[in-house]
Amino acid sequence: MTAVAEQALPIEFSDAAAAKVKTLLAEEENPELKLRVYVTGGGCSGFQYGFTFDEKANDGDMTVVKEGVTLLVDPMSLQYLVGGIVDYTEGLEGSRFFVNNPNATTTCGCGASFSV
Repeated sequence: MTAVAEQALPIEFSDAAAAKVKTLLAEEENPELKLRVYVTGGGCSGFQYGFTFDEKANDGDMTVVKEGVTLLVDPMSLQYLVGGIVDYTEGLEGSRFFVNNPNATTTCGCGASFSV
């Protein structure tokens, strides 16, 4: 098995996001769950990010494993996320997963939608 250097990956999975996924999986008591990030049309800026938990990877999904948890990205969504970082934050606005996306030319105020 060949190890791939993390900087070679097209999308990063932050330590904070991986730690939160690990906590959520422990609460759900289902270690098979993986965090899936995807892009759909819509939102106030044209595209929007989505996050869900999935038990299996689909053919063509890119996987990033960190701290024993897995991030999944489908090929269609990946083209909009290359160079991005899937992260997690807790603050006054609440807690949420988000994408720090260098491809987004504009984003909405909440950061949930973007355009390229």
